[in-house]
Amino acid sequence: MGRTIPSFTLALMEEESEWKAFRKYLDRKDRRMFDEMFAIPRLYISSCMSCASPVVVEPIFLSILFHHYKRLAELASRVEKITGKIHDAISP
Repeated sequence: MGRTIPSFTLALMEEESEWKAFRKYLDRKDRRMFDEMFAIPRLYISSCMSCASPVVVEPIFLSILFHHYKRLAELASRVEKITGKIHDAISP
């Protein structure tokens, strides 16, 4: 039996290549950041793969968004420890 949804790693590589035209017009520094951003979904490959969504960009964007939210919550926690203040807006 064949698969109807390609492996997520291959789908991610294909999606990344579709964004090459956008990447091409970014500044060099921004291209590096864009590449770093597209590396984030590789941290969540198993979660993205388990999603089994035929729309590949959705789990890619969600994993990037989740990673940034997680990082923001970590930074808010550090600030809270340093300043002794509670930041309700970002508390997990």
